[in-house]
Parts: sequence; C-alpha cells; structure tokens
Amino acid sequence: MTTGESPLLAARDISKRYPGVQALAGVSLNIRAGRLNALLGENGAGKSTLMGVLTGCVQPDSGELRLDGQPVHFPSPRAAQEAGIAIIHQELNLAANLTVAENMFLGREPLTRWKLVDHDRMLHEARAWLAPLAPQLDPAVRTDSLSIAEQQTVEIAKALSLSARVLILDEPTSALTHQEATALFGLIKQLKSQAVGMVYITHRLDELAEIADDVTILRDGQFIGEQSFAGVTRAELVRMMVGRDVEPLTHSRANDSTEVALEVRELSLAAPKAGRPLVVKNVSLSVTKGEIVGLFGLMGAGRTELLEALFGVYPPRTTGEVIVGGVRGLFVSPQAAIQAGLALAPEDRKRVGLHLDASVTRNVALASQQRYGRSGFVSASAEERTAGELSQQLQVKMPSLRTPVRNLSGGNQQKVVLAKWLATNPRVLMVDEPTRGVDVGAKGEIHLLLRRLAAQGVGILLVSSELPEVLAVCDRILVLRNGELSAQFAASDATEEKLLTAALPVSNAERHAHAAREEN
Repeated sequence: MTTGESPLLAARDISKRYPGVQALAGVSLNIRAGRLNALLGENGAGKSTLMGVLTGCVQPDSGELRLDGQPVHFPSPRAAQEAGIAIIHQELNLAANLTVAENMFLGREPLTRWKLVDHDRMLHEARAWLAPLAPQLDPAVRTDSLSIAEQQTVEIAKALSLSARVLILDEPTSALTHQEATALFGLIKQLKSQAVGMVYITHRLDELAEIADDVTILRDGQFIGEQSFAGVTRAELVRMMVGRDVEPLTHSRANDSTEVALEVRELSLAAPKAGRPLVVKNVSLSVTKGEIVGLFGLMGAGRTELLEALFGVYPPRTTGEVIVGGVRGLFVSPQAAIQAGLALAPEDRKRVGLHLDASVTRNVALASQQRYGRSGFVSASAEERTAGELSQQLQVKMPSLRTPVRNLSGGNQQKVVLAKWLATNPRVLMVDEPTRGVDVGAKGEIHLLLRRLAAQGVGILLVSSELPEVLAVCDRILVLRNGELSAQFAASDATEEKLLTAALPVSNAERHAHAAREEN
C-alpha cells in the first residue's frame, strides 16, 4: 500500500454485481493530490465499472467514497462533476454535428449580457485549452470532420477545461501520435504541480515510467494491490494483471513463400477537395504469401487512407493498379475487393467494424453473407457453425454466440472483427491498429493469431502506431510520410530510432538538399 498524505478521493471496499457477473468485489483505490495512480488490469477486470462509481454513472452495491476525508455520494455524473471530478473516456463521446468549441462547452456555454451564447468567447476559450495539445486544431470546425486522434485531443481539452481536482484519463493516448502523447505528458506534469489528483488507465505500460507515481492492479473484479510505481518492473505488472507470466513474442518468419499475394503499383489518392495535396502519392508495395508487412507512420501520414483506397472505398479518387489473386485493377467497391480476396479490419472497430447490438454470430457472418444464402434465404445454422468454429479458433471469451458484441471486452471484440474477415477466406488481410485499446494479455493473443495466419499462407498488411508491436510482429516494415513511402526495412535491420527518423516530416531545405544529392 502506498504511504503518504491522505487521499484526495478514496474508494473503499467497492462492490458491484450485475446479473451473472460480479464486476467489483471489495475494490479500493486512492487518488492523492499532485500524484498519478495508474489503474491497470485486463479488459473485464472492473476498471470501467470502478470509474463509473467515481463519476456517478454507476451506483455501487456496497462500499463508500471519501472526498477530502469525508463520506460522499454521487447520485449522478453532474454531481461528481460539480465536486471537481472529470473523466476523459476511452470511447469518444462527442456530438458529431457540433463544432469543437460547442462540444467542449456543451451544457455550460458562456453567455452574453443578453443571455445568448457568446460564440466569440467560446471559440477563444476553446482555442486556449487546445493550444498546448493541438494548436493547429480549429475549434470552429465540426467534430465529424476530425480524425480519431483529433477527436481524442478534443476530449482531453474538454476535460481539462473543467478545472477538475480529480482527473480520470481512460486510455487517453490510444489514438494519439508520439508528439501528441508527449504534449499530454507535459500537461500531466503541469496538473501535478497544481495539486490535481489523477487516475490513468492504459494498456501501454511503457509510457507509465514518465508519468506514474502509484499503481493499482485489478484482476477479475478483485483488488490485487497498490504500491509505489518506482522500482516495479514490467514483468511484475503483467504478472499481477493476468495472474501468469506472458512471454514476449519472438520474431520468426512463419512462411518462406515468394509468391506475391498483393502487389500495389503507383497508387495515389486525391484529397476530397480539389487543389489539395494528394493524400497518398505514388505508393508501390508488395506482400508475399505468409508475410507480415508493417506500415508505420505518424498521424496524417495516410496509412488508413492507403488501406481504404486499396479496399475500394474511394474509387473516383484513386489511381494506380492493385493485383490480388490474379485480379488486376482498382476495386470499385469493398464488395469487389472482398471477392478478390482482400479483407480490411478497420481501426475504429466499434463504429465501422462491428454491429454492436447484434450477436457474435451475426457479426462474424456480416462480410460473407453469400456463403450462407440459398434461394434468397440465409441458413442460420450455417452462420452459427462458422461463428462457433472461428470463435473457438480465436479463443473468443463470451457467454454464448448469441451475446451482443457490445457486452464483450475490447480484446474479444477485436477477435470478432478478425473472425468476420477470416470467414471470407482472404488471400490478404489488412489490419489497422489491431490492438488499439486491447489489454496486454489479449494483445499477445492477437499477435500470435496474426503469426498463425501468416503460417497458413495469408499475406498481412499491418498498420500500427506502436513501434514495439511493429518490430515484434512484422517481417518487413514500410514507413509512410506525408502520403509517400519514405523508407523500407527488414525486421532484422529496423530500430525504433530508424523508424521514427523516417516518419518525421522533412523541411523544404532538407528536401531540396536530398534532391541535389540524388542529382549528383
């Protein structure tokens, strides 16, 4: 147990049960002024339920909260917010049809003397809160025009604008670039100096060394322990989280085939608006059968857009040539790409990868409906048989195949996304941030699954912003910068420093100097 001054906010012996599930059983948590407590545990450990209790979204069955040493009860989120408790949710919670500034001050808009919304003041204050994180982000634009990382940045600025005494950060860097995460860590240090107490939930254990003061571990709804972060090793944290040792993935090429599964020649993607630079510019690449090719780059480099262009999402704006399984030419739709043997597991699994309210069976069958139909009717038994086989193969943890995927943990939801695309028997599987928001145990399982698919001859094109993941899983790594390929490395030659150097933007002076060297 961490020693020191009395907690600013403390949870004592919190228990919460849902039908058939003991979400929390006697869990405690201490949040101290000017310190950050890293709350760790696998998906399903009870972290989100505990945060719901702290923010008034969930009412516990037993236990108590103490604020400044005094018992306190939060009957609603507003009550917790008024007490100075703010949360940055892992799942984005923004109104798509409102501007950035309107989202940041929703329900607490500044007013003019005539009691009308003071839009100028709201824009000014929003810009001030955004400046340390993303000074280039325009608070007047609608949030549905922003990328996931930009929306996450808005969520962070919104929470900080509440001037909270207690700030809960739930996977705040899951969609941020290295630069944005560094800026966030600088803000965290500022908040510590202002005596703000923080809870920080993450699956990226490497980032904790810079910001964590204390660590609390939950497992299966149980309180495992709390201690100072100083001196604790990654292996010890993982062992406490999962109850076992997790062996790091050792790199080995699973398949030595030289047969090309995917070839891309001079692919370009135009911007939505005329006159803007190309989003993807003259990219050529190949993936052989059984090879995992990583695609690394910073936010805005065009990684996701490249995968989507290959998958036929933007046919009017795409030029170049794609060859899959003997099919040559650009795909005019995702359906055409699927028929040729391409599959795309997207970055945002909840928004575009899954039907959250549908069952596991229905989600697995979504991309391969033609396999289960006869005379216009769908065979439910065939769907369930395939879903059962793939769920068992991928070790999806769930009450039953009829369970809505909304009720599954992040790691198991990601496995359902992969099962959906494996049901199409793809030649090439493209995966965009496959372990985003996934705990360390499930992350290892997904890595092993990708290696197993490669061993079976599937070509894999993997986009990831996590350098350790790219280095551990991929056979070859391509770096994308400003929509262009800037470098290529064999796994044995790649390092974090080399990949970051190749991904960082190049100034005009550096570009001209490079061109001059090429001419000479």
